[in-house]
Amino acid sequence: MLTHCKVGAIVFFVSDLARSVAFYRDTLGLPIDTMDGHDGPFATGEVGELALVFIPRPARAGESPVVVFSLDGGIDDHAEALAAKGVEIVVPVSEAPDGGLTLDFLDPDGNLLSLHQNEGAPRRR
Repeated sequence: MLTHCKVGAIVFFVSDLARSVAFYRDTLGLPIDTMDGHDGPFATGEVGELALVFIPRPARAGESPVVVFSLDGGIDDHAEALAAKGVEIVVPVSEAPDGGLTLDFLDPDGNLLSLHQNEGAPRRR
């Protein structure tokens, strides 16, 4: 089902956005940008083709980081296929901070995984 996508992002829920930005930018030397999303400020960085996303939000151990699979479209089809296989969807298809669409679901151990497609990509294939 996910054989034609790639891991496009890893999302970190952080308690202090400024502290995390300083660590990843100044300590690790990664290019980090902060921006305002529809839910408030967040930051992004890059490691090769992999995006790192930092969202200020309290999180319990095991809730972060979140591996995000990038889709070129068809997120509604993927949502239906996951549900048909009995996968627990914890956040149905909804708007992502960057204007795209996202869907969050759990693996059998309760690890959070996510699908993301860019703004403007077709919801169905």
